[in-house]
Amino acid sequence: MVGFLTFLIGQRLIELFIAKRNEHWIKRRGGVEIGDKHYKWFIVLHTLFFISLIVESIVRNNLYIQLNSALFILFIILQIGRVWCIYSLGKFWNTKIIVVPNVHLIRSGPYRYLKHPNYVIVAMELIVIPLLLMAYLTAIIFPLLHILLLMVRIPSENRALNERAISP
Repeated sequence: MVGFLTFLIGQRLIELFIAKRNEHWIKRRGGVEIGDKHYKWFIVLHTLFFISLIVESIVRNNLYIQLNSALFILFIILQIGRVWCIYSLGKFWNTKIIVVPNVHLIRSGPYRYLKHPNYVIVAMELIVIPLLLMAYLTAIIFPLLHILLLMVRIPSENRALNERAISP
């Protein structure tokens, strides 16, 4: 379990590095950041998610349990979807809402099927990861909090994309 948590935290830190690199690239091309007031709450939520995972695992003495095979396979599938989202958006992938005026919306990869596939994947991860660690309170609380944040984020992102991007 400790190795699994270390992997997850490392993965997220690498993604933040990629997002920061992409942010600089996007902004050099005229990208405009939208929704920066609610972005900090995503940082708080995801930081508390990992703290909650660790604390609940320690309290339940679950740090050295064997992973449930079915949930682990679902986790791997979600990671493939996560990488597919990042790869499909390329340099436009970011954890923030940054829109470049007059750039075509990307409609390839999973974005061909869903407008916000990454949000679906993250929502599922917020359930699957805690269940893998038998952190049941975390599996209930954080998906609900994430949905509340998405109720602000998605309309904000949709407005930004509709105002600044070019539909294919």
